[in-house]
Amino acid sequence: MATVTLQNVRKSFGKTEVIHGVDLDIADGEFIVIVGPSGCGKSTLLRMVAGLETITSGEVRINGNVVNDQEPMERDIAMVFQNYALYPHMSVFDNMAYGLKIAKVARSEIEHRVAAAAKLLQLEPYLRRKPRELSGGQRQRVAMGRAIVRKPAVFLFDEPLSNLDAKLRVQMRLEIKALQRELGVTALYVTHDQVEAMTLADRMVVMNGGVADQIGKPLDVYANPQTAFVAGFIGSPPTNFLDGGLVPGLSAGTRLGIRPEHLSLGKEGRLQATVAYTEALGAETLIHCRLSDGSQITARQDAAHPIPAEGDGIAVDWTDGDAMLFDAKGRRIKK
Repeated sequence: MATVTLQNVRKSFGKTEVIHGVDLDIADGEFIVIVGPSGCGKSTLLRMVAGLETITSGEVRINGNVVNDQEPMERDIAMVFQNYALYPHMSVFDNMAYGLKIAKVARSEIEHRVAAAAKLLQLEPYLRRKPRELSGGQRQRVAMGRAIVRKPAVFLFDEPLSNLDAKLRVQMRLEIKALQRELGVTALYVTHDQVEAMTLADRMVVMNGGVADQIGKPLDVYANPQTAFVAGFIGSPPTNFLDGGLVPGLSAGTRLGIRPEHLSLGKEGRLQATVAYTEALGAETLIHCRLSDGSQITARQDAAHPIPAEGDGIAVDWTDGDAMLFDAKGRRIKK
């Protein structure tokens, strides 16, 4: 196990800076999720920790040792990729054992480690199969097993569940979390899926254009986003944003953010809207409304409530304590 520290880490491709100075202290055994949209720099940041991308400036330290100039194999890390990266001509056993064979680990030790990992990952019946004979979830387990047998100080995951269907992603998410807890290993996990980030992370790093917009525990980030970007990215459906000029008591140039579950619809309220369309999702209903300026907001309500008809006029309101105010640059304004 290990601590990982990123100190003012920057990355440039030519004159284009893509990582703008990230600071992050990761505790021993902590599960950190780096989340953000495509192109935000999350995978680049992970690859810099892995040694697969050079660091333009700043420092990466593992267990207190600066690793900027170390090769990936010298960093005591193991990485699990999106595409599994298995050798198609090798059996499951040989795929899991390959790194140990290259490191000239004794045969008896290799067999012991692979057997232990296979039992942990429920892969014992498949050790003689080739990757083509496995399901997507089983292949991902093999990729994780290959990492586990190396007994690394740090696990790195680069969108490992993106190729799986929705049901299998949920299952694998639970398995990865349980596995990390059982092994007690430090982990960095990259994803664009904010549900994965919320459910897996001890702390999450929300990336926006190469900047770590916010770092914190998932529920803290959800409840108290520090920028409009974080408020809009974390949560589904996303936060509603209203121009301050539309809201009584606010000035133009500010933006009011309100999560869908905090909006109430009825006969009286601060704003008047028209119901554009509704989505009945079983336990809840999403009601999409259009305001006077043409903008759209979404309310989430329990399915037990009556569903308004499309085209109905309706009043929209909220509790002041649930509203979030942002300035013109998207920074949170403290109340």
